[in-house]
Amino acid sequence: MPRSTTHVDNAVLADLATSSFELIVSLQDSSGAYPASPEFSAYRDYSWFRDGAFIADGVSAFGGVESATRFFDWCSGVVLTHRESIERIVAAAQKGAPLPDAEMLPTRFRFDGSAGNDAWWDFQLDGYGTWLWAVTEHAHRHGIPLERWQPAIGLTVDYLASSWDRPCFDWWEEHSEHIHVSTLGCIAAGLSAAGESGILEPEQVAATEAATTAITETVRRRGITDGHLTKWLGTSDVDGSLAALISPLGHVPARSALGLATIARVDEALNVDGGVHRFQADTFYGGGQWPLLSCMLGLAFAAAGDPERARAQLVWAAGTVTGSGFMPEQVDDHLLDPAFTDEWVSRWGTVATPLLWSHAMYIRLAVELGITPGVLR
Repeated sequence: MPRSTTHVDNAVLADLATSSFELIVSLQDSSGAYPASPEFSAYRDYSWFRDGAFIADGVSAFGGVESATRFFDWCSGVVLTHRESIERIVAAAQKGAPLPDAEMLPTRFRFDGSAGNDAWWDFQLDGYGTWLWAVTEHAHRHGIPLERWQPAIGLTVDYLASSWDRPCFDWWEEHSEHIHVSTLGCIAAGLSAAGESGILEPEQVAATEAATTAITETVRRRGITDGHLTKWLGTSDVDGSLAALISPLGHVPARSALGLATIARVDEALNVDGGVHRFQADTFYGGGQWPLLSCMLGLAFAAAGDPERARAQLVWAAGTVTGSGFMPEQVDDHLLDPAFTDEWVSRWGTVATPLLWSHAMYIRLAVELGITPGVLR
């Protein structure tokens, strides 16, 4: 399927959504965890809360109730397993002596719920916000009582409310010295969803409200330049992940001045013929274009009332599928720094393919556009 064209029948696009759903479900572990990429050396046998939450949201929107529920059960089990660590983290933060990064929760887990022994850039907060957001979306979408996940949701709220303002690694496992606006948006979206769920204790509801208010004010003061959101606090650069704060997370209203300006800036700075880069200084595998980010920008376009641009993003993403029906993490059509490609291939092998997150974001955009049947709130 050629990239960078809008002349693709909806039936073809719908078929890819169906095959993407079938692929994700077929690769889901018996534990409920979604593997990030089943054969890629650095991701094999691990599941991320962030990636998995977005995967589950795509699966849920397609109608895969049982599969998404199993993933959220897995998340809940992992959180409950780490209850003592969370309580220790929260207590230290309340005393004004926060624990070091190495003692915070990891960003990824083995399928059995253990943290694993492989070295990684592990302290990331965004995934715990995305799981809160995604599980509440799933429950509301399909009429599932949230009480089955209440203990884990409550613990996650305590963790995020106590730690949201800490610098940590971003979505891309980079720049732990900064506070990232996408991370803050994920946390706020998750805390807001949990706070409005009706299953928290009053003091936890108050904590979600206080944290989201503080996050909003922090971003207003330090995370906006020229009217658009920025990559991290204090910079003017943007990141492709910012589109997710507009849709599907819904943290920033798409048709607000901030939403429209952020869409326009991400589009201008990072979108090349439908393929979206992570950020302008990206060198990972040469800094290619990511189908999942193309679909996230497509979701933002759709939310802002531009279905034509949204469909063009979907078609570009569809064009990245291999002959085996797999969607990769990124493609090398337009590299920002090709000199780094061989270094990463030597380190980890060829680009992660399939990346389940890519397939899930494709599904989510196809459902949003009505190209394939689904269930939206």
